[in-house]
Amino acid sequence: MKVIKKSPIKTALSVLALAFASSTIMAQELSITVTNLTQGLHFTPVVTAAHSNTNRIFMLTDMATAELQTMAEGGDISGLVSMLTNADANINENPAGGLLAPAMSASFSLTTDSANTHLSLAAMILPSNDGFVGLDSWEIPAEAGTYTVFLNAYDAGTEANDEVRGSGALGEAGMPVPPPLDASIGMNGTGVTDMESNDKVHIHRGSLGDDDMSAGKSDINNSVQRWLNPVAKLTITVL
Repeated sequence: MKVIKKSPIKTALSVLALAFASSTIMAQELSITVTNLTQGLHFTPVVTAAHSNTNRIFMLTDMATAELQTMAEGGDISGLVSMLTNADANINENPAGGLLAPAMSASFSLTTDSANTHLSLAAMILPSNDGFVGLDSWEIPAEAGTYTVFLNAYDAGTEANDEVRGSGALGEAGMPVPPPLDASIGMNGTGVTDMESNDKVHIHRGSLGDDDMSAGKSDINNSVQRWLNPVAKLTITVL
């Protein structure tokens, strides 16, 4: 029997080549489209990230982080972006270039590192007090193909759903109402509630609204801005 002895240098180079090839294969190219499925809701700038399975931007039944609260109450994703950056996530910010209107879509590409095997997404829902559309740590398939995921609306649990106009400032009651929504939102509502029994992240109950645009309990128009889940569709193509 003939024994072939490999050079230690050649063996080491082979191992490095295999390791490089493995990491190259595990990295993925994703083409993603997010679609607003609602009749009258807008989404604030969307943040999407591929991250490791040990990181999350939110989790049901957990208290909202300060970064999640800032996004859910005022639409500011910068805290989440900073948190994800520190976790070495692959991030896409604001693909719609502002608000994502009802029935509209935004598409983008995302290149993932080999360690970032899970996908998450978040954006505030308008009008709402602390509602957001979210995807929590969806495992990215290894097999190429197109996958569809329907997304629910969540309540951050950080603010009472009073459904009245406000500044959207952190810790202050009331909903932010940017110009695209101004004409469809009422005013002078007395407030649906000033407290919530669930202060953890949970599925949003939806807005109650009313049909009185100049008084009533809610400033939300119940014929336009009420919703049922799901509120968004995510189409992910693994290339």
